[in-house]
Amino acid sequence: MIGSDYTLELCNVFYSGQVEPGSCIQRMIGNIKTGIILKDVSLTVHSGEVLAVLGSKGSGKKALLDVISRRAQGPIRGQILLNNQPMSLCLFQQRCGYVTHKCDLIQGLTVEQTLFFTPTKMTGYLKSSRVKQVMADLALSQVANRCTEHLTKSEYRRLMIGIQLIKDPVVLLLDEPTWDLDPLNTYLVISILSNAAKKYGSAIILTMEKPRSDVFPFLDRVLYLCLGDVVYAGGTRQMLEYFDAIGFPCPQLENPLMYYLCLSTVDRRSRERFLESNHQIAALVEKFKIEGGAYRKTTSINGPGHPSEHKIPLLLGRPNKMSVGWTILARLLTATVSFHAAGLRQLFLRLFFVPIFFFVLWIFYNKMENAQHTFITRNGLVFNCLAGVYFSGILNAVLMYPIYRTRYFQESQEGLYGGTLFLITYNIVSLPFSFISVLGASAIVFPLVGSFDQLMEYFYFGLILWACYIFSEQQTMATLMIVKDHLSAAIFSIYVTCVCLTLSSGILRSIKGLQEWLFYLTYATQARYASAFLNRQVFLHPQLHDPLPYDWRHNCTSMNFVETSVLTGPANPYCRYANGQSYLSERYTRDPGDNIFNGILGFDLNIGITFAFALGMIVFNLFLYLIPLPSFVKAKFRE
Repeated sequence: MIGSDYTLELCNVFYSGQVEPGSCIQRMIGNIKTGIILKDVSLTVHSGEVLAVLGSKGSGKKALLDVISRRAQGPIRGQILLNNQPMSLCLFQQRCGYVTHKCDLIQGLTVEQTLFFTPTKMTGYLKSSRVKQVMADLALSQVANRCTEHLTKSEYRRLMIGIQLIKDPVVLLLDEPTWDLDPLNTYLVISILSNAAKKYGSAIILTMEKPRSDVFPFLDRVLYLCLGDVVYAGGTRQMLEYFDAIGFPCPQLENPLMYYLCLSTVDRRSRERFLESNHQIAALVEKFKIEGGAYRKTTSINGPGHPSEHKIPLLLGRPNKMSVGWTILARLLTATVSFHAAGLRQLFLRLFFVPIFFFVLWIFYNKMENAQHTFITRNGLVFNCLAGVYFSGILNAVLMYPIYRTRYFQESQEGLYGGTLFLITYNIVSLPFSFISVLGASAIVFPLVGSFDQLMEYFYFGLILWACYIFSEQQTMATLMIVKDHLSAAIFSIYVTCVCLTLSSGILRSIKGLQEWLFYLTYATQARYASAFLNRQVFLHPQLHDPLPYDWRHNCTSMNFVETSVLTGPANPYCRYANGQSYLSERYTRDPGDNIFNGILGFDLNIGITFAFALGMIVFNLFLYLIPLPSFVKAKFRE
């Protein structure tokens, strides 16, 4: 590939946006301080060149990358051209790459797997060869089988670069690729980027806040920004000539990159220094506008400022959706069944956490005896089974889903896939694991309330609990779409679930004791139907048909059972319930004439609506991830 095949040009770019971070409320009501962030920025960079954007914090370095990548929110004036074609979002996503300051990679995957499972148009042997080549170019071959969570900062940063190089970008943007790296690794990363630019013919634009002198030979061009103004833009070696010509020669033994960065930075140590440096920078900006044109478009193979006349197709199309979906699915499965620590943790949460919790329940409840107290004990068992699957679904979602969610937000900005495809692949992996886990857990406690001779009863028992697990997991995933902090999302989901279980289940308090408006509100909760189904299944068991003794000394068989009164209490001091049906009547009957088995305890109604809630939550999430998010929400997941 010839070094002049591609030319990126910015011509008189102005950008206005938010200059001070605002609160969520301020963003919603539009009370945000805005201003001009980039002012009349022009630059040129060719294939095979490395351009360093230098400036202090707040100078507009990251804003420039966001403008080029079309991610900036706010009015933009001027032209951004790639080979004389306007840089659209589609063009950038297909032919360019952006390595952000922070990237959340999936734990449990090795370096090689992370690169291989990056969605691209390449597949099979070609992709494997490309992965090995990129690892060799980035000095990652020796850690190819090391998991991402065990990488050093330098290795992690190089892997982030490799994820973009896999896609063979013609322009690669990097936001602070050497941040927080020691001098040796800073030199390594910059030298690797320089070699990659020459080898792959990419135009590389990176930001740096504190450039070292040893990276000077690797930078072909440099752009100095101060509060959005261009102090200098052009060749790195011509920079010395330019500043010398305008009366600012670099002293001997000084780092020219750092010397001119200090020259382009406002000194805020005192009011006098601030005014003096501000006046000096304004003079430098005006000076460059007048005399800097020749330096801005330094020579390329085809002459100064002239991109290649050879027409190169830029829009090459996106990867096939089926191929992308398969890649995401394979990545999820590989991370889940990985034999590394992160993979084993995921496998434990998906398969074994719920059965272990139900085994603990079995330890507490296996001594149930067929006496009057068993009604209260079984009531507690039903409640703990429901609470167990609800809270397990929430726990699994907040511990496993956020990393995939954040990776989706980052990759969706690159145009690789959408939210619906992401959720479909995640559910394809999650649902079978949860089905096996909950049915296995149900097998542990079901013998306490039934018999495996009634296989369908056990199957229904497990299915209801599985539907509750799905609902709570999907509810938490919906919350995590807009709430970045997984602890806040967990607290919200747990609170909502506790309210539903308390009011709607009929377990902690009787349904008939609710106020009218609360009673009708319970129809909108899954817990009402799931608990009603399980209570019917448990308390209509044949062993609860006849009156149970109070204990081994007091028998209830010859006693007369009278309807329990709210004011007077049970009719006799020992035996409260004649059978399971009388217990259900106490918990669920609002009017004495109600037939609860055709109403609130209806078999088909409860199992159908319980699953309708679970399925409805899945469909709701699919549509939720299609809705365009506000910019302040997307900004949470960009970094």
